[in-house]
Amino acid sequence: MRIEWWILLIVWVLSTVILFFIPKNKIRLAVVAFLFNQIITFLIGLVVVEMGLIEYPVRLFASINRTSFTFEYYAFPVVCAAFNVWYPKNRGRLSQLGYYVGFSSLLTILEVLIERNTQLIKYLHWKWYISWITIGVALFITRLFCTWFFQKRRKI
Repeated sequence: MRIEWWILLIVWVLSTVILFFIPKNKIRLAVVAFLFNQIITFLIGLVVVEMGLIEYPVRLFASINRTSFTFEYYAFPVVCAAFNVWYPKNRGRLSQLGYYVGFSSLLTILEVLIERNTQLIKYLHWKWYISWITIGVALFITRLFCTWFFQKRRKI
C-alpha cells in the first residue's frame, strides 16, 4: 500500500478517536459544528478544485468528486467540532485569538508537509497562507453559527 493510503487511514482513525473524547454534554454542539463546517468546506472545496487552484491526485471516491473527501467531509469538520467544544469562551480575547491561530497554524503546517511529501494534495495556484486564512475563517464562521444557534432565547 502506498504511503498516501496509509496517511488517509491514519487521518480517519485519529479523527474518529477525537470524537470519542468529546464530552457527552457537548455532543449537540459538536454535531452542529461538524455539519455546519461540512457545508462550508463542501462549497469552498468544490470552488477551489474547479478553479484549478488545488488538485488531489490520490483521494477517496476519485470517480465521484475531485475534492479530498477525507479532509473536506471528515477530518476538518471533526477538528472544527473539537475546536468548538473546547473553545475558551470564558478567557480573554488574546487567549481566544491564540486558539484560532494555533488551530489554523497546526492544520496548515500538516497540510504543507503533506503537500510537499505526498501525492495527496498539490498546490497549483495556491499558497500556504491562503490555506491558513481559509481555515481560520471557516473556524470563525462555524464558531459564530454555533454561538448564534445555541444562544438562549429572550422571553418576549
